[in-house]
Amino acid sequence: MVSPSAGRVYFSRGRAHLSPPRLVPEGVVTGRFSVLSPGTERRRMAATVSEPPSAAGYMSMGRDPRSGGWMIAPVAHGAPFEPDIDGAVVAPEGVSVHVAALARFGQMALLGLDRLPARTDLDNAVVVGSGPVALGCVLELRRRGVRQVRVLTRRAAPPIGHAPGAECVDRLPPGSGLVIDAVGDPGPIADALSPGSVLGLLGTPEADVVLPAAVMHRGGWTVVGMHELAPMRTGSYQTAYHTVAAHLAETLPPDLIRVWCRTVPGERAPNVHALLAGRGRPQEPVIVFAWAP
Repeated sequence: MVSPSAGRVYFSRGRAHLSPPRLVPEGVVTGRFSVLSPGTERRRMAATVSEPPSAAGYMSMGRDPRSGGWMIAPVAHGAPFEPDIDGAVVAPEGVSVHVAALARFGQMALLGLDRLPARTDLDNAVVVGSGPVALGCVLELRRRGVRQVRVLTRRAAPPIGHAPGAECVDRLPPGSGLVIDAVGDPGPIADALSPGSVLGLLGTPEADVVLPAAVMHRGGWTVVGMHELAPMRTGSYQTAYHTVAAHLAETLPPDLIRVWCRTVPGERAPNVHALLAGRGRPQEPVIVFAWAP
């Protein structure tokens, strides 16, 4: 079996480094592209200042040998993988690399939104963040028929503002009934939540993040964990991804894809990782690394 850690990028001493390419055995899918997950990878990279080195990334892309569509597997950047690896998803044939990558974040939102209470008012949703997870959530809300989605972000003119129906705001509007944290930092939002609000945790919080239990109790909040790998029905994972990928391929114009997605040569991955915590971070929410075959 191929080791999941056999990727092209690894974290050590708080920085990203390149590994040399490795020979891909026959019958194994070559990692042609990989997708950056900025928040998760920034945290994992920082952890290696005091912890052992670790593989970087968990979305490597290659061609599905059966359908020819792009296959995204939960292995490190550029790593090869077995065609039947658990947790992989396959895009419909003909879907582009960028749409396949963007759909992976929309899949997270679809599965997370399915966990909300049945009577949750999606039309009153606020999405916190402007990165790929937030963008995937905005697009999924639109797919579900929400006409306008408010996006809480401090970034000036973020690309997510080009999403159909998106309205960027710099503070939580009063009376927001549904607030979805897509950055993994729900603490600052808590003080501004209205009584009876639903707080969705779509971004992955730090292990030490604490929400005020007494305030939640008095405010009658509903807090929903929206992690994509929480228990689900068999087949739901691939079905969710296929649904999102097919919808985006059909509805998104190419000019929007160019605003949101950028392909970067894989050898520049350490440079991109070095920018994640600073102002020089790429504007595009979806970064795809290209690895030479």
